[in-house]
Amino acid sequence: MSNNVYGIDLGTNNFKVYSKATGKTMLEKNTIAVIDKNQIYAYGDSAYAMYEKAPETINVIFPVVEGVIADYNLLQTMIFDFLEHKTKARIKNAEFIIAVPTDITDVEKRAFYELFYKSKSKPKKVMLCEKPIADAVGLGIDVNEPTGVMIVDMGADTTETSVISLGGLVLSDLLHFGGNRLDESIISFVRKEFNLVIGQKTAKLLKETIGSALPGREDSMVIVGRDVVSGLPIEMEIGSKVVYEAMKSNLESICTSIKMILEKTPPELAKDIIHSGIYITGGGSQLTGLDQLFEQITGIKVICSECPEESAVRGLVQIVSDSKYKRLPFSIKK
Repeated sequence: MSNNVYGIDLGTNNFKVYSKATGKTMLEKNTIAVIDKNQIYAYGDSAYAMYEKAPETINVIFPVVEGVIADYNLLQTMIFDFLEHKTKARIKNAEFIIAVPTDITDVEKRAFYELFYKSKSKPKKVMLCEKPIADAVGLGIDVNEPTGVMIVDMGADTTETSVISLGGLVLSDLLHFGGNRLDESIISFVRKEFNLVIGQKTAKLLKETIGSALPGREDSMVIVGRDVVSGLPIEMEIGSKVVYEAMKSNLESICTSIKMILEKTPPELAKDIIHSGIYITGGGSQLTGLDQLFEQITGIKVICSECPEESAVRGLVQIVSDSKYKRLPFSIKK
């Protein structure tokens, strides 16, 4: 097996690239700043820094929305520029394996495949892998065993709850919201309660700094927003209770999805899950108290990933490197 292998996880907020040769994971914001409709002005972290701050002449976009490709050409240009110039990757005749959500159409899966297969780099091989399977392998789970494993992957635009056994998905439920929806709910709640307009970056900072999935946290943070009444920018102190109340209903929806999957799980697999626990991963899983919330509503222990944003991409290269996982990835007929 060649070392010229790259695992790619194209998330809404970040894209992750794992190189087998170096053993390193590179993470970059999945954001593109565009001028003149289709010219890339900046991408990655530098483009994200322009988000909500750019003039009208610069349009900042996210080329992946709800787990699927929204702008094929710009995304392809950005990825290969990143691989060639920022990571110095040897992409000629390289092998790529891409994590894809389970609940997307064949057309959408083909778009992920052709993004790399029809690129100028002329790859040696392009394979796809269902993201929950990649997550599980990246978490150190042997997915080939006849044992039930439950994984909740909470990303920016999607939350996927899956039960895996014998290298396949037994059950899966994809919710079309994740961390970004929590941010939006904070924006709406703060506007409604305090007549204060804040941006998505400020809402995200509130969530990550003082947010909690459970009530009782008593931290606060001073933010700047625009007063709806006066139209002027003002400072205001926001407490953890406000952030919790804003996110509460969306968190309940995720809990409902988890309980629904558990109710449908065959008894023998349910017994395995009770013993092994529920694994949570994805960038959104880093919300304080999320593991305790899931434990409360299920009565099952919850295991948090040490590097939740990297679990899928780490699992991908292991899948193509280890012969025991050779049946897990799949290709698309040309």
